[in-house]
Amino acid sequence: MGKTISLFRMMALALAGLALHNGAHAQGAVYKCVDEQGRVEFTDTARRGCKALDLPGYAPAPAPRASAPIPAVRPPNPGPAPAVSPASFPRVDSAQQRARDDDRREILNDELRIEQRKLADLRRDFNNGEPERQGNERNYAKYLERVASMRDEIGRTERNIEALQREISKIR
Repeated sequence: MGKTISLFRMMALALAGLALHNGAHAQGAVYKCVDEQGRVEFTDTARRGCKALDLPGYAPAPAPRASAPIPAVRPPNPGPAPAVSPASFPRVDSAQQRARDDDRREILNDELRIEQRKLADLRRDFNNGEPERQGNERNYAKYLERVASMRDEIGRTERNIEALQREISKIR
């Protein structure tokens, strides 16, 4: 009786595992094997003393089939919407707008100078890819990690400089 219950439990666990597995990797049948000591094993390879199981709801994954490509459907592009300002939208006279643009240009130029100084300092510390090792970098991997982060920081700073220069060139 005890052996029947444990066998029943093992069978239930195997079936639950197969149900959860969803058959994604199974390509063939499932076999129940019993060895000389009476131990039960479930496998996907047929061996001597194994019996193929007919599991309800279990089907091997179907072979993928080629399908025709689905044509892309694009919505009609009416073009950019016309820029219309509401009548209540506040207007700024050209002198005030020029003053705002000058302030913006000055702020962006200050940021650009800061980024350029930062880039010069980073390149000096980077020393053409061979920065000085620090005392806490006895481990060479730690040194390489710092060099890589320095290289990344230089790249970010260069991109910031390019973006600031683009913004400055857009100001009228």
